[in-house]
Amino acid sequence: MQNCSCTAKVGRGTVKVERNQDTGKTGPRQGTVRVDRRSSTARKQAGDDQAYFNVTGYPFPLGPITKRATIRKDIVRGIIWGFEQPQSLGGSNVTTNVRMTIVRLKSGGLWVHAPIAPTRECVRMVRQLENETGEAVKYIVLPTFGYEHKIFVGPFSRRFPKAEVWVAPSQWSWPINLPVQFFGIFPTGVLVDGAVDTPWADELEQKVFESSVGIGPYIEAAFFHKATRTLLVTDAVISVPANPPELVPTENLLEAAARNFFIDVLAGDLAAQPVDGVPLQPKELTPAARKLGWQRMALQILYIVPSDLRDPRKGFLAVAERLIVGPILKTLVFSTTPEVTRTWVDSICRDWAFTSIIPAHFTAPIRAGPTEFKAAFSFVYEPQLSAEQASGKAATPAAAAAKAVLATERKQESANPAKVLDGLLVGLLGGLSSSSKKEVPAPPPRSASSKTFQYPEEDIAALNAAKRFLVSAGVVNK
Repeated sequence: MQNCSCTAKVGRGTVKVERNQDTGKTGPRQGTVRVDRRSSTARKQAGDDQAYFNVTGYPFPLGPITKRATIRKDIVRGIIWGFEQPQSLGGSNVTTNVRMTIVRLKSGGLWVHAPIAPTRECVRMVRQLENETGEAVKYIVLPTFGYEHKIFVGPFSRRFPKAEVWVAPSQWSWPINLPVQFFGIFPTGVLVDGAVDTPWADELEQKVFESSVGIGPYIEAAFFHKATRTLLVTDAVISVPANPPELVPTENLLEAAARNFFIDVLAGDLAAQPVDGVPLQPKELTPAARKLGWQRMALQILYIVPSDLRDPRKGFLAVAERLIVGPILKTLVFSTTPEVTRTWVDSICRDWAFTSIIPAHFTAPIRAGPTEFKAAFSFVYEPQLSAEQASGKAATPAAAAAKAVLATERKQESANPAKVLDGLLVGLLGGLSSSSKKEVPAPPPRSASSKTFQYPEEDIAALNAAKRFLVSAGVVNK
């Protein structure tokens, strides 16, 4: 059973209401409302504790630039904790969460996966965990090459100088390929696929995905915590929640729910029509405005340019609350190296009997096992099926299983033909420019499923167009 909390200003104080995620009821235990009547000085101190200045330019500016709040959540009581901060696209309202996971080792010490910004608030929370468990931070792990995760490893390790730092192999950066030492990272060791000699090998197994995708390799290490049967990944799979993560600012959600110039230009006459009863310029964050703002954000995070940003309900319900591979990684990474991806996925599903997954973004933990994990990667098994059918060979068990699930999915769901793009510009802008575009009612909510998944072709069209351009430029593989 887990609780989540939210705050709201009331008079001179702050009301804190906790909502039980299992029952939906409010209150820490009995529906109690706490009023925080801290002085302005105390509130300023809390703000100072969240201060962290960070400016990035590649691959895009990441925010927040000056301030990052941190929350701690118990994932497996007494064993695994999640520490979350907001992560946004600089200069925009698009925001989600980024997660650092800490595991308490039976052999002693705390194992830190994908560090976040070491604000004073964050460091204080980790120190508090050290005091509670009687264990010190012993290992700091960078499980990927991704800049948004790499950038905090050096500063975090300086706050815990006695900890060993382990990094994923083949680290690189672009446009200038710089060593990790440039980022303040001084590794004790490098993660090796299937290694049994790492200090934590008795408790955490690891499998490293590494494949060239063009200008450099994509690298991600997955880990299996045996005692809790938990799979830890960084970006490989996600589950988008129906509601925004706790740390997404109210003002960002309100701004995302409002009509703007971008929607005016691309949606034509429909831009003047409210969505789900939300005013075109909402003044308060009602439940409907909150939902609309989050759905617009989520689709921008997933697709960058979704097909219908004005009314995201249909596109959002197609992806929400199910285990998926993010469309950017699906399009630009995993689908370009299907054989390597299949090997990694098959190895994880064959060797690890996990029952939950903790990624670095969106929902965690996700209740899912090998079947759901493999179904999320069904797109890399389709080329294998086609090749085997053409050669007359019998399909491998994994590929045959993926095909069977896919066939069932397609048979049960109504056909949704792809829309033909008017041109590359329309594709890159998500097909929003037609003023004659008709309203499409949102389908009823669907529960999480282990079935294979196909992204709505109109939503992924812009990414496919971008991929064609990047392939022609030699940036990514075909």
